[in-house]
Amino acid sequence: MDEASKVADIIEVRLDYLKNPDLKCILERRTKPVIITNRPVREGGRFDGSEEDRIAVLQLAIRLHADYVDIEHDSIHNLWRDTAHRIPANKTKIIVSYHNFRETPDNLISLYQRLSQSDADIIKIVTYANTITDNVKICRLLRQTSGQMISFCMGEYGMISRILYKRFGSYLTFASLRKGKESAPGQVSIQDFLATYQAQRQDKDTEIYGLIGNPVSHSISPLIHNTLFREMNFNKIYVPFQVDNIGDFIRIFRELEVQGYSVTIPHKESVIPHLDAIDPLAKKIGAVNTIVNKGGRLTGFNTDCQAAMQALEETQQATGTGTGNDPFMGRHVTLLGAGGAARAIAFGLRERGAHVTIVNRNHERAQALARDVGCLSGEFGDLQEIKTDILIHATPVGMFPAVNETPVDKDQLTPNMVVFDTIYNPLETRLLREAKAQAVKPPVVCRCL
Repeated sequence: MDEASKVADIIEVRLDYLKNPDLKCILERRTKPVIITNRPVREGGRFDGSEEDRIAVLQLAIRLHADYVDIEHDSIHNLWRDTAHRIPANKTKIIVSYHNFRETPDNLISLYQRLSQSDADIIKIVTYANTITDNVKICRLLRQTSGQMISFCMGEYGMISRILYKRFGSYLTFASLRKGKESAPGQVSIQDFLATYQAQRQDKDTEIYGLIGNPVSHSISPLIHNTLFREMNFNKIYVPFQVDNIGDFIRIFRELEVQGYSVTIPHKESVIPHLDAIDPLAKKIGAVNTIVNKGGRLTGFNTDCQAAMQALEETQQATGTGTGNDPFMGRHVTLLGAGGAARAIAFGLRERGAHVTIVNRNHERAQALARDVGCLSGEFGDLQEIKTDILIHATPVGMFPAVNETPVDKDQLTPNMVVFDTIYNPLETRLLREAKAQAVKPPVVCRCL
């Protein structure tokens, strides 16, 4: 509690995690408002005693003037059983809780109406998100109700509803004191909550931005963007969106008026049919990595091509490689991957006169991209035979957490080869480490954020 008091506005004490807790001592020594919770096993807690004993502890907390007491919706009537109504003149606010650990049901409004009849001060409805779009159900609920209410989704897909609690209109949200000490699935650590997301800075007018992908947990984009927003004093927040069905996501999330998206694996190509407009360069490439909301119209752009070409060009100029006026003219480039980033880089290289060969584990995808670009394709087994001045890696192999993986054997890296990796987490992949050990020229890494 002392540690939590330094970073939290309110502290929840889970009595069901404690053996023989001294409730009087806990409340006397508090320095911040405290929520007393004594969750039974049937509600995801650890209290396995009798219901009478569990309720008696919560009644004691009220008599000792705890700031808040959290009680389950099917047990709140037991809290007042010794009196006709709630304990008179007490200072304790009662939170009535509903938890659904399986799904986010469609009848949230009727649930709210039922819980509103409980004589509680604050209503808490917490569900489980099986898809990213379940968060919108929670947002709708908070917009359609009045009074003090806590609502968010549990699970990995529900993390954004915890982070965007002020934007959605929730009375409060929960964070763990440290990683590994979460009391519910999808709970964010207080360090990430404050440092990465700076979530306490938001209000109901905060603009939402985010990263569309799957997976997205590895990305440091939220840290980068939110740090910039803070330094520039922008009322904006950037969050990760783990998306399975891109069409459903784009359609349903228009309700939240998200102002912009970064797009990563595997949605750079599949998102295009669901947008309102495509920038000409992105249309030519056939992939987007950025979406901008202009008055409700979603327009897709591609900055991968420009970013990659600029980084490569600087390296070519610094090392004195290339021929003629263009450092890519006549250079032999082997491009590993056939996704959205690879597609953008391939188009850029072909326009600059490079000889490009696309290699992918799925050779059919490599052939399809090579036909679109107008270049060659190859198989991983043929890498040793492919002439390569520049090796570009544009697949997830070696991305966090699989940091010990590499797309090619180190024996296939030659001393004069320029090696380019689009992965930025970790900052130095195994591929780059092994290239550096072989290299006459230093390898380059592109930060396609």
